[in-house]
Amino acid sequence: MFKVGDKVVYPLFGAGVIEAIEEKEILGEKQLYYILKMSLGKMEMMIPSVKMEQSGVRQVVDEETMEEVLDLLHDGESDSTIAWNQRYRINMDKMKSGDIYKGSEVIRDLIRINKQKPLGTGEKKMLDDAMQIMVSELALVKGIGEKEALDLLNQVVYQGT
Repeated sequence: MFKVGDKVVYPLFGAGVIEAIEEKEILGEKQLYYILKMSLGKMEMMIPSVKMEQSGVRQVVDEETMEEVLDLLHDGESDSTIAWNQRYRINMDKMKSGDIYKGSEVIRDLIRINKQKPLGTGEKKMLDDAMQIMVSELALVKGIGEKEALDLLNQVVYQGT
């Protein structure tokens, strides 16, 4: 499925690179683990191979798809009639899906709401997390550093505000 060197996205954690695939014995059970080096926070993760698909890990998108996603940050409708707690659950489901388009919808919608009134603590954290996940993938797709990716994303997101 995945191989060493693949650039992947792990939902809720962001993008990284598969550094190794190793057999490990944990709690008396031997199985293959993917070792991921995450681009943000320099964190390393071990994911059992049997859990890779159900965890929603996917390949990073190509540059063309990333451009579409960045354009989406200004397109589409946001439903501002939903109560914050329901909106939070909907957005969390979008984030857990690992789908880059859904993640960009979360960013777009929360930024639009924040322009009208300040976000609550939970939604503010969700926006920060969604931005960080997007930055991690943007950096890998464009082959740029984290700071440049953050600057680019902020430029796109806050363009014309």
